Amino acid sequence: MRFDAVLFDLDGTLADTAPDMARTVNLMREKRGQTPFPAANLRPHVSSGARGMVCTAFGITVDHPDYDAMRTEFLTLYADNLAVDTALFEGMAGLLDALDRDAVPWGVVTNKAEKFARPVMHGLGLAERCAVLVGGDTCARAKPFPDPLLHAASVLKLKPPRTLYVGDDLRDVQAAQAAGMPVLVAGYGYLGGSDPRTWGADGIIDSPESIGAWLALARPQATAWSGR
Repeated sequence: MRFDAVLFDLDGTLADTAPDMARTVNLMREKRGQTPFPAANLRPHVSSGARGMVCTAFGITVDHPDYDAMRTEFLTLYADNLAVDTALFEGMAGLLDALDRDAVPWGVVTNKAEKFARPVMHGLGLAERCAVLVGGDTCARAKPFPDPLLHAASVLKLKPPRTLYVGDDLRDVQAAQAAGMPVLVAGYGYLGGSDPRTWGADGIIDSPESIGAWLALARPQATAWSGR
């Protein structure tokens, strides 16, 4: 069976957005006279968005009395830092070019709100090429619910079982499975600090290039994750 389309998560799968997310939360720390929080320690939490950044950088939980205000502050600052150092992962540009050449539609399904996701895609020069973009607020329920993936398949007029989803978070796998979509884990992504081998995905890949092998049904390459 050949897949008819490919859908990507945004943060940690299609693009490396960690530098700009880290920059934003460290601007908050700078305003408070605090030293920068190590970007490497923030990286695993990028897929959790503002919550992950604020809670990790300041050592608080969502129950903290200042959390809501700090989350709002983060989002306000991030709006001005969406596409400074954000870039496609190595090999992703070539994969997207190959999909376009083969007339295979591709899109993005992310839990990032549309007002942030769309400018990021514009900054990457991909807004016009993306067949569908579904944000975390596009549907009533975001991932891990299947609604966003089912909505994307509906927009593309394709059946979920013939649409491949690629993500780097457990919620991505849960959403895809609930939607009846085959799902790969981007082992090069953020992974939320947990072991993707326990998530039950159809495969784990080390690079965007490996996705092309799946489209050709060369599935053995999808098991070659190094577990870095």
